[in-house]
Amino acid sequence: MTGFYRDGYCRTGPDDSGNHAVAALLTDPFLDFTASRGNDLRSIGLTSGCKWCLCTARWKEALAARSSDSDPVVPKVFLHATDQSALDSVGMEELRKFAAEGEAPAGHRETGGANPVAVTPGVTGGMVKETH
Repeated sequence: MTGFYRDGYCRTGPDDSGNHAVAALLTDPFLDFTASRGNDLRSIGLTSGCKWCLCTARWKEALAARSSDSDPVVPKVFLHATDQSALDSVGMEELRKFAAEGEAPAGHRETGGANPVAVTPGVTGGMVKETH
């Protein structure tokens, strides 16, 4: 089960020094990238297409290493399941730019009553169901 606490949520706490807050869809280029930096997620059975809670810093490293915004080295993000603590290191616009299909795209606003409300990640993140 994903999440630092292995409860299916991308929530963080004082024991999670890696801040596993970004709910993402893994790609082969990202798996190669993170393995090249010493964290081989394939060794624990993860493959392209798996949903996983990533360390915010590693997601940000992949963002910095991308050759373009369409580079699959940057995993798509499930905004609804990403912990708010990710915003301490990564801007919401960056997360939105790489939102997974079905998530709020950049600049999207949902309405709540009479006033528009910006889409933001949950404080504890939503459930991330593994797909492997």
